[in-house]
Amino acid sequence: MHPLRKLREAGSSTPAQVSALLADNVVFSSPILARSIAGREAVSAIFAQSSSTRGSGTYTSELKIDERTTFLRWEGSIEGRKLESLEVIVDNEQGLIVERTIAMRPYPAVKLFRDAMYASLKDKLPPDVWDYPAQ
Repeated sequence: MHPLRKLREAGSSTPAQVSALLADNVVFSSPILARSIAGREAVSAIFAQSSSTRGSGTYTSELKIDERTTFLRWEGSIEGRKLESLEVIVDNEQGLIVERTIAMRPYPAVKLFRDAMYASLKDKLPPDVWDYPAQ
């Protein structure tokens, strides 16, 4: 079982608990953000908040693609609406996460999740991760 999955299944996690699983240069890509975000501090805040924001659910699949790459599938709900995610996690030689890319569906539930994450993290992350810059 991947360490991030194990931590998430144990219940709510703190940024410090998540940070212990991340490389300094970790990169996170998500449909709720306008761009990828890098760095242990910002990414650990996002991961810790998402565990409590996304509500109930369970991992339904885990597949080790190669020595350092893991695929996870999660199904759950937010505000009573079905939410699903697929993710690919890449670890470094030390077993720390260097990359996590996530896809989510359906859009209305993703929007609920994004709005809740924005409310919790808007002051902790740069504004350009939430929307495109004005042109």
